Amino acid sequence: MAAAVPRVEVANCSANADHIIDLARTMAADGVRLAVFPELSVTAYTCGDLFLQPTLIDSAFAELHRIARATAELPLVSVVGVPLMIAGALRNCGVVISSGEIKGVQTKEYLPNYGEFYEKRWFRHDARAQHNLFVVDGVRFGVEICEDLWAPIPVSTHQALAGAEIIVNLSASNDLVGKRAKVHELVTHQSSALRCAYVYAASGYGESTTDLVFDGKAIIAELGQTLADSPRWRREAYYESADVDVQLIRSERVVNSSFTDCRVREDGPELWKYIDVTPAAPVVSTAELRRPVNAMPFVPSDPVELERQCVETSEIQQLGLAHRLEITGSRSLVIGISGGLDSTLALLVACQTFDMLGLPRKGIHAVTMPGFGTSGRTKSNAVKLMEALGVSIREIPIAEAVGQHFSDIGHDPEVRDVTYENAQARMRTLILMNLANETRGLVLGTGDLSELALGWATYNGDQMSMYGINAGVPKTAIRPQVEWYGRLWPELAATLADIIDTPVSPELLPADENGTIAQKTEDLVGPYELHDFFIYQLLALRRKPSVIFDLACIAFDGKFDRATIKHWLQTFIRRFFSQQFKRSCMPDGPKVWTVNLSPRGDWRAPSDAEATLWLSDINNL
Repeated sequence: MAAAVPRVEVANCSANADHIIDLARTMAADGVRLAVFPELSVTAYTCGDLFLQPTLIDSAFAELHRIARATAELPLVSVVGVPLMIAGALRNCGVVISSGEIKGVQTKEYLPNYGEFYEKRWFRHDARAQHNLFVVDGVRFGVEICEDLWAPIPVSTHQALAGAEIIVNLSASNDLVGKRAKVHELVTHQSSALRCAYVYAASGYGESTTDLVFDGKAIIAELGQTLADSPRWRREAYYESADVDVQLIRSERVVNSSFTDCRVREDGPELWKYIDVTPAAPVVSTAELRRPVNAMPFVPSDPVELERQCVETSEIQQLGLAHRLEITGSRSLVIGISGGLDSTLALLVACQTFDMLGLPRKGIHAVTMPGFGTSGRTKSNAVKLMEALGVSIREIPIAEAVGQHFSDIGHDPEVRDVTYENAQARMRTLILMNLANETRGLVLGTGDLSELALGWATYNGDQMSMYGINAGVPKTAIRPQVEWYGRLWPELAATLADIIDTPVSPELLPADENGTIAQKTEDLVGPYELHDFFIYQLLALRRKPSVIFDLACIAFDGKFDRATIKHWLQTFIRRFFSQQFKRSCMPDGPKVWTVNLSPRGDWRAPSDAEATLWLSDINNL
């Protein structure tokens, strides 16, 4: 897709046609398949009463056909703006050109006649115009013109409900202080509301500056996200291009029941004419993917946006926990503190929540339970954190109790298998649950969204709690969240920084001879930044594994090679399917992101579903 902004010369149709043809050729060579030019780009928008001169209108008509002939061999669909005489009246039109032919015309439905606009002096609305949608390579698109988007019920709304997956808008929107941001917001909102891609091209340099100035806007949005946005005040011809994910748009429309319900209420597709405009020439393929691929979808790169996200995450978690405490009549919490990221975040949220409710922090019973693999570093950090926060501190070693349990079931403690590991996790949960009964409190779970996706938890061990405060937060978002608390409470900053730098580990195997952590989670299940990328692509965007792989190779180019990405994607898919039984009985917990795995909400799946199709898609790469 491309939004093109050619230079224009007011009332010089021949020169404008040359500009359009030159830019069309450049875009076609660059692999663009569908391009939209600004409103009245053949004449310029600011012709005023010259629109009433047959000399101008006849020239525009002739140059429109010259544009079609000159671009006949291009593998490109062009939508250009031109005034046309239709049924005895002058219309402001968007004309679709492909393979040397004028395939269809869309007239402007809403003619502004306020402020600086005076279009009804020259143009007329065509009440009898055919409702057209156009089809290129099997993808439907609709054409609307400038004010059509600003109306209470935009033309594009009807077009999308009739099946248009892409909307192109030919505009001549002049610039005012603050208007650029408003236009951008309007375009992105419409792409979100209509579950579509939206391509917006507005007049730029060359329009008359008698009373107005045009900065040239080329914006492409998809499902509420900006794919391309041009710099302002450029004096040369230019365009912005992006790849639009049509499969994603179609998937979003299937998922969103409100969109389907609106289609039933509004005019049906039978009232629309579908015109195939696919060029005879095949598209020029390019290796470069023209859309942003965010390697860290849960961590904004903009510091201001990241700060806002941290505040919102904190407030969501606080309010969820506060209500759970109030509704259960609990004034006590029990939390296992390991000195790792997840339990640290849970404890910080608990303290904030108690402060908000006016409860003493001593009602938070923070328990450290050193076992066979507990390192000095994590235990030290856990104690420092608990002391600094002023909570009630308990230390309950579990080695002796677990050893007795091994004796009871006849397990050799030298066999450090899954029984050796999980017995420790279940012993800790047993202690926490019984302490909660003793203190008339709730056990606050610490496991995060990424661990839930991977099933990286012990069933009926750390998988279980009375409220899973981190269940909606992915692992990659926990680090910046803990950093944010370090800024909020500077006295904790040094301890929190060391916790962040500590390798993620369940610490269920003994430390090495140097006393350092021997069991590192990311060595066993893979890098969390990859897994969080996979989670977002699979669950939020519902992409196929082969597509996820391609996008991951782009996003992590230079950091992970293709074989590494494929290996961990296979691991992710296998674990995601096989560990569903743990998610099917997960505790309550607040949803934070659009992605969530609650069996009562976003992810309702059978525990015995086969992963065969998904793994085959990867294996066939």
